[in-house]
Amino acid sequence: MSSPCDPEHAPVGDVGAALMMIDSRLKEIHAGRTEADPEQQELVDQLTASLGPRGANDVLDGACTLIFMFMTWLRQAHEEHDKDVIEYVVPSLVTTMRMMPRSIRPEAIPTMAGLVVAAGTGLSPSLWRKQYGDWTAEEMNPLEATAFLLAEHINRITDDPDFATRMVTEALSGADED
Repeated sequence: MSSPCDPEHAPVGDVGAALMMIDSRLKEIHAGRTEADPEQQELVDQLTASLGPRGANDVLDGACTLIFMFMTWLRQAHEEHDKDVIEYVVPSLVTTMRMMPRSIRPEAIPTMAGLVVAAGTGLSPSLWRKQYGDWTAEEMNPLEATAFLLAEHINRITDDPDFATRMVTEALSGADED
């Protein structure tokens, strides 16, 4: 039986813009910076300011698509070792989020964990979230952090600091060719 949260019903959104934001954060961390690079932050701010409401929603959907793609990859990687992706990814994600109280308010953590569980079980994170109403401003940083933490988790597993970004870029290139 088909679920209303099946990914086939979900908007893909602006995956490119969402990926650019996540990739810039990954590069900041790997460069050893704890604060955003002013030049990079200015570019992100300009992009965000130029989006408008429709564009912002597209980036939100794009971030959810990234979470879905990352969890799909993680699920497949864990299944190869007869492990459950939810059991191995969600607890460490939640623990990490709890250590980030300036960026992630405690009340946002269950929603982000739910998004990850939805994606890990093959459901669309954006459609799963939509069941509970509109996104709130307080969920924007946690959503970005969730996508970032999943990308970083993949990069650590593969021992390649660019693997997650490259995986998505290659998938987008393949989609463009089709």
